[in-house]
Amino acid sequence: MSYTKITVSALALAAVSATTAAARDQISIVGSSTVFPYTQAVSEQFANNTGSPSPIVESTGTGGGMQIFCEGIGEDYPDLTGASRAMKASEWERCVENGVTDVTEALIGYDGLSMAVSRDNDYAWDLSLEEVYLALGAEVPVDGEWIDNPYTKWSEIDSRLPDTDIVVLGPPPTSGTRDAFVELAMREGCKETDYVSNGDFDKAWVKENCSRMRTDGPFVEAGENDNLIVQRLESDPNAMGIFGYSFLYENLDKLKGVNIAGVAPDAETIGDFSYPISRPLFFYVKNAHRGVIPNFQEFIEEYMSEDAMAPGGYLEERGMVTLPDDLRAETQDEVINGAKMEPKN
Repeated sequence: MSYTKITVSALALAAVSATTAAARDQISIVGSSTVFPYTQAVSEQFANNTGSPSPIVESTGTGGGMQIFCEGIGEDYPDLTGASRAMKASEWERCVENGVTDVTEALIGYDGLSMAVSRDNDYAWDLSLEEVYLALGAEVPVDGEWIDNPYTKWSEIDSRLPDTDIVVLGPPPTSGTRDAFVELAMREGCKETDYVSNGDFDKAWVKENCSRMRTDGPFVEAGENDNLIVQRLESDPNAMGIFGYSFLYENLDKLKGVNIAGVAPDAETIGDFSYPISRPLFFYVKNAHRGVIPNFQEFIEEYMSEDAMAPGGYLEERGMVTLPDDLRAETQDEVINGAKMEPKN
């Protein structure tokens, strides 16, 4: 972003919020629970390096963060939101309606949607996406009919699986992790069933019928705090959890990953997308707040620094899978300089 552009953004913000924006001396950040630990790490490093107040980082979920972020410009609204999926067209429309039209999208790295169990669970878990769908879908095919999910035990899906109750804890509908899991695991697993693969069903049918998680007990919405899922898995060896790879990575002494289609979740398989439930991670910058909210530009530069984003950096140490060198350099340049995001279609 040029100095001129920053100045124009500052004036735009001042016009909306008079002279009050600069009164807030802490950066305000909302968004994804998956991106939260990375943003928190950058916030701590930024405060240590500069002596400036640490940004306030709230884990609201991707959907909740987008809603708050897009409410407007000024000190009453957040400066940045984390997202475990790309911004939706409907969210962009909300931003535009509220005057939030100058936004930079930052691809920060990759993550895997890990399924995990306690290390006290001695079964060597390896599930196909079809088996994941049959365990968690609201409706599933049984004997050629599409019916409410009858399965209560893993062994009912396949006799090789344990004869234990299906108990899977995962994120709520406001979470980007939930959105990504539905898209990458549920719909793809649904398409692997004979009923769908051999039937005359288009993409719209799959989206309509294969996106709903069951609500009769085996799937438990555990809120936006992934640490609570980790605690529950520790206390119940037969339970399974769904969360970003960083939470598995940080708790490998307590948990083990579930292989999906024979592939274990790790940095290499997530980075090359051979792990079937891999996704990109983002944050979104409100450019009108640069140069007005104290230290905001400097915080963005810390987030984009090699110390944070490069292989061996402190975000990789937290479990983020880093971008390839060329893509990382391109991202750093665009985000630091405030490249304006193209409208979402």
